[in-house]
Amino acid sequence: MSGGDASFASGADGETRSARAYLVVARRYRPQAFAELIGQQRIAAALSHAIETHRVGHAYLFTGARGVGKTSAARIFAKALNCLQGMSVAPCHQCDVCQGVARGDDMDVLEIDGASNRGIDEIRQLRANVHVRPSRARMKIYIIDEVHMLTKEAFNALLKTLEEPPSHVKFIFCTTDPEKVPITVLSRCQRFDFAPVEIADLVDRLQQIVLAEGATAEPEALHLLARRAAGSVRDSQSLLERMLAVGGSTISVEQVHQLMGTAKSTRLVAMTHHLCDRDAAGALSELDAALAEGVEVGQLAEQLVGQLRDLLAVAVGCRPEQMLFHELSEYPTLQELADRWGLETMLAAVQILDQTLMRMRQSLHSRTLLEVALVRMARLEHLDQLPTWISQFQGHSRGALPSASAAASSGKSAPVARIASPSRPDRGAGGSETVAAKEEPAQTPEKKKPAEVIRDPAAEPALTPANLTRIWRQALSELNDMTADCAQRCDRVTLRPPHFIVAAFQPKYNSSMAYCERPEPRGRLEEALSRAAGQPVRVDFQLLAPATTTSTDARGSTPQERLRTARSHPFVQLAVELYEAELTQVEAPARTEASNANSPATPGEA
Repeated sequence: MSGGDASFASGADGETRSARAYLVVARRYRPQAFAELIGQQRIAAALSHAIETHRVGHAYLFTGARGVGKTSAARIFAKALNCLQGMSVAPCHQCDVCQGVARGDDMDVLEIDGASNRGIDEIRQLRANVHVRPSRARMKIYIIDEVHMLTKEAFNALLKTLEEPPSHVKFIFCTTDPEKVPITVLSRCQRFDFAPVEIADLVDRLQQIVLAEGATAEPEALHLLARRAAGSVRDSQSLLERMLAVGGSTISVEQVHQLMGTAKSTRLVAMTHHLCDRDAAGALSELDAALAEGVEVGQLAEQLVGQLRDLLAVAVGCRPEQMLFHELSEYPTLQELADRWGLETMLAAVQILDQTLMRMRQSLHSRTLLEVALVRMARLEHLDQLPTWISQFQGHSRGALPSASAAASSGKSAPVARIASPSRPDRGAGGSETVAAKEEPAQTPEKKKPAEVIRDPAAEPALTPANLTRIWRQALSELNDMTADCAQRCDRVTLRPPHFIVAAFQPKYNSSMAYCERPEPRGRLEEALSRAAGQPVRVDFQLLAPATTTSTDARGSTPQERLRTARSHPFVQLAVELYEAELTQVEAPARTEASNANSPATPGEA
């Protein structure tokens, strides 16, 4: 204990501690000097330097989370400015002013609660009193706590006084929400942001208080209290107050878990092992055992989030010192769990837990929601392999199509196929996917050899009739707006040398073609095609003439004969296998003049 704490704890007002009303730990061990501010050395040094160089401003704004020392720093600053022994960074703590400020009842240092004195009438009264000189101190200091609670009218009434106060007036504003303070007020103050206190600093302070109280505590128990406080000195001391009240002179880890309703670290690790093994029943059994020990469902869910946070930190290569919720000795165990579970899987598990916590706060069935979350987490696949699977699938979908150039070398026309992505398949009358093709005799057996069916797209030229369809589909896959939706309704694409792609639409998709012809959609489509082809590409659009319905094609084949012929074609067989489709209809190509002139049956149409 430092001298300032000892004097205050023993009774700075001259009374013994046993003779006055009991003060809680957070008040008895409140910092009384800049050196006693925990984790705020940077701010303490700045304020001390301002006093030593006589560069004290007229308005200060202290911001930060609850319990990090904002009001304590304001009181220390006020004592340093008004101490009867002289303005100094080390006030005497013995004069009437120092003791009055420490108790919060000094007549020249006024502490105002912004939440209950937030109206314009209170600010008008303050403006009327600022011109009254201090009674015994050298300065009149206003400490307004939770200043962001003031109304807009109150802030506006304070602006002029805040900008040009009398020389004997200082303002110190404290707030946990600086975003709600008007910018006109912020610009008139010197702002200091108080950071959350490190766990190590909290543990040291708690250990000092335990020794001063004549008690003992296990180091791990103090670490649990410090981690639960989440950077707040006051919260950590309030938790210690509870332990001293119910735990006696010895504070153990078991007592801390029982008081806070939290689970042991071994229980969390065992539950995580079951989740890694995809053992939902084991995870639910651990949950049931934890609840039987008195663990609260909400606290357990929060602990699981903290466990996953440290697992993620270990998975990405952080040092053991960067763990927030575990001891250094647990690092090897967490490393083994992180390697088994995988980073992507843990990220998905965090999302599941986060959504569950939000729902638990609004539901009466917290346990059921947590059990559902554990089952979902246990059923997660090893998602770290997902990028590899996607890459393999993309490579298979690009390379599985047969070579159209092989068909061209045989002197036969490749079938005319509808352009349809897997997400937007064409539907026939029966509701199944349809592949439309011309009548084509079955290829010779040598054309079915794997070396000719599966080809490497990288070995093909930049833009040829053989890879035209692949480039078109690749370009559409890069677009995620209405352009892709409309372009996917294209019936067929053909190549017009040197670098024009002609996209033909059926008359029923006239509006889709009209949208694609607009300058912006056309530009996006041409950019995507150019990237896919590796060379500049231009696009033209063509509206096909209405097809006439006939029972037979030009060579007199019936629809049933065309269907049997198409089913035996290697291209159709591979398309059915790749897209899990069913061939139900084969349409004969239109024999119009426009179709014969603009849509020749070339290998590029496949």
